Amino acid sequence: MAEFETAEALAIATEKAYAAGYRKMDAYTPYPVEEVIHALGLKRNEVPFIVFLGGLIGCLVGFGMCYYFQVIDYPLVAGGKPLNSWPMYIPITFEVTVLFAALSAVFGMLALNGFPQPYHPVFNNPRFERASQDRFFLCIESADPLFDPQRTREFLQTLNPVEVAEVAQ
Repeated sequence: MAEFETAEALAIATEKAYAAGYRKMDAYTPYPVEEVIHALGLKRNEVPFIVFLGGLIGCLVGFGMCYYFQVIDYPLVAGGKPLNSWPMYIPITFEVTVLFAALSAVFGMLALNGFPQPYHPVFNNPRFERASQDRFFLCIESADPLFDPQRTREFLQTLNPVEVAEVAQ
């Protein structure tokens, strides 16, 4: 794991690591850095699709619930209107759509990000606590096909980091 003082240095290091063939790596920053996201070669985010599906399911559930209660479970003619008068279903359908979309966004994001993650080996590095303050870290995982402890350490040293540390399993 390499520690950098600036986001620019981390972005350059990440691009060089990706160009060298490393794929299983992650960057830890105190704030989002767009260049690093692109340099990591991350795939397209799937959360919008999950939110759309959640909203669509919520819409169907809301409308179906209103229809069931009004037409099947407790039919009540009010003001001579037909039992399945859909305009009165709109508020409930909208609210359930928003609820399902919001919940699918939260749980979809948590699932795709791998949260909650109460433990990760990088947490053992005493300097890593600065990742949420003012430092930028690039960690190449041992699961990477090109990973070799000595060669990877030497490669990280060529990127001019503040410090290179080995993350214990």
